[in-house]
Amino acid sequence: MGQEEFGRQAPVNYIIGVDEAGRGPLAGPVAVGVVMVADGFDVAKEFPGVADSKILSEEKREKLFEMLVGRQVRGDARFSVQFASHTAIDIQGIVPSVRSCVARGVRELAPLPEGISIYLDGLLRAPKNYMQETIIDGDALVPIISLASIAAKVSRDRHMKELAKQYPLYGFEKHKGYGTDFHYKKLREFGLCEIHRKSYIHIDFTSQSD
Repeated sequence: MGQEEFGRQAPVNYIIGVDEAGRGPLAGPVAVGVVMVADGFDVAKEFPGVADSKILSEEKREKLFEMLVGRQVRGDARFSVQFASHTAIDIQGIVPSVRSCVARGVRELAPLPEGISIYLDGLLRAPKNYMQETIIDGDALVPIISLASIAAKVSRDRHMKELAKQYPLYGFEKHKGYGTDFHYKKLREFGLCEIHRKSYIHIDFTSQSD
């Protein structure tokens, strides 16, 4: 359900979509994608095949992300991806970390709330003075949110591939920090590295027999 602010009658010049990627991984940052287009811009038409990033192939996500980059260059779309580090997540928790990213991304694209309507996925919230609506499964139902989910996912995946070069023992380029069997195997073998979210990992390393 939308917040009361969204029900106010006010002229809308731009719409913004917001979604996050990387809430659940054991390592690396969480990312929040924020995409802004003019009201009336047909996201589904201009980005054929746009959908929830989780159901798209990596190749399709990359293609749509590059289209978004091109649209930003042309000036008919803008986007921002904000990160909260593993350290921030361990110190303040995932919910405040994501909230901070949402606020930074929204204010970067739309410093003033007038003429802005924001659509957010799941339980995300924008700063209170913006007209906004939170939509459950919005990343699957609302194209502008889907596009934001792609921006967040592609940006985070690329970042984890870069981090994999610094920490090659863990295979971050494959699982992007998620808690796969392979990742847990490497954790038991090598312990935690600098970019692991210590608050997320509960392994008794002392109980390992070898």
